[in-house]
Amino acid sequence: MLTIDKIYDAKNVLKKIVHKTNIIPADNLGSENHIYLKPENLQLTGSFKIRGSFYKISKLTEEEKQHGIIASSAGNHAQGVALSAQKAQIPCTICMPDSSPLSKVEATKSYGANVCLVEGVYDDSYEEAIRQCKEKNLTFIHPYDDEDVIAGQGTIGLEILDQMDSVDAIVVPIGGGGLISGVAFAAKNLKPSIKIYGVQAANAASMYESFKQGKNIALDHVNTFADGIAVKHPGNNTFEIVKQYVDDIVTVSEDEIAAAILSLMEKQRIVAEGAGAVSVAAAMFNKLPIKGKNVVCIVSGGNIDINIIDRVMTRGLLLSGRKTSFTIALTDKPGQLLGVSKIISDNGGNVVAIDYDNGDPEMAITSCFLKVTVETRNHDHIEKIKDDLIHHGFIIVHERV
Repeated sequence: MLTIDKIYDAKNVLKKIVHKTNIIPADNLGSENHIYLKPENLQLTGSFKIRGSFYKISKLTEEEKQHGIIASSAGNHAQGVALSAQKAQIPCTICMPDSSPLSKVEATKSYGANVCLVEGVYDDSYEEAIRQCKEKNLTFIHPYDDEDVIAGQGTIGLEILDQMDSVDAIVVPIGGGGLISGVAFAAKNLKPSIKIYGVQAANAASMYESFKQGKNIALDHVNTFADGIAVKHPGNNTFEIVKQYVDDIVTVSEDEIAAAILSLMEKQRIVAEGAGAVSVAAAMFNKLPIKGKNVVCIVSGGNIDINIIDRVMTRGLLLSGRKTSFTIALTDKPGQLLGVSKIISDNGGNVVAIDYDNGDPEMAITSCFLKVTVETRNHDHIEKIKDDLIHHGFIIVHERV
């Protein structure tokens, strides 16, 4: 059984490899909340996962170590297991979804693991890992539904309370539930009054749905760029712990996650992946009853796929009112572009792209559409520019927000 003594034992074992990440004030991420960050993205391998995997592997018998280990992961657990196996000189195979970011695949290989790519999402790689586990007599290192793994993750809860005794709530990303189970168990046992809130991507809300319905359910599919928490089915052990110790679970949209990643980069100089930023997104967009409270958001990982950063930044800019585009119907005559540009410039907007279209069969021969992409300060700034354009007689047929 999971006990607070086991989590303290994990804390002692992890001194060999894990460093205590500092709590960082981040009030600029939410004006009504006292937000602090626990940046596990700065941990070895770029996420908290090294805690659970290293502790679990430290508990293996010599026979289990000789046979070797296997794990399934979308990336962060893979790196944690691979590095832990390397340190213990244990043969290691990792089954990963073929959609895993190349950076995570290559990082896992760099720690000496044999990587097996599996078509589908995490749950498909899990099934393949279990098959190979039985076939080759390997020990399976579960990414979340294992008491030793949960105990390792629970050391984050011990650290938070040790670093900040005035904390009122901890906000935790959820995939399969290993992190929040460990943190909630540790924190609630030491400070029963503390609130523990979980956050999932709305398009991968298996624990959220299970929590709300009171039974462990499996989703048919998940679809989120927060690949680290794209899990169809929560763990059985983690679900039972969550039911007992977690106060509530909320979801955030893809755009809200993107906006949180953008804010963390701009305001805190912290790089977070989608899974790592969901906790901050929930605080930023007022999904939780934390007004005026001292709240620690766990930034669980920073291994973002470099290939999607541009798209993530664009989505974040749009949602936060930092970028927009207007499609304006014009009479095709000289000076129209100058008039539009002057209004935007006079209002402090910055035009970054223009697209001209006079070939739409639905409009008059003498008309055109002008799409103008503008850098702005916020949503109020967008409305000011929009109102001024309309005031000067320009017809806005579409606005991207």
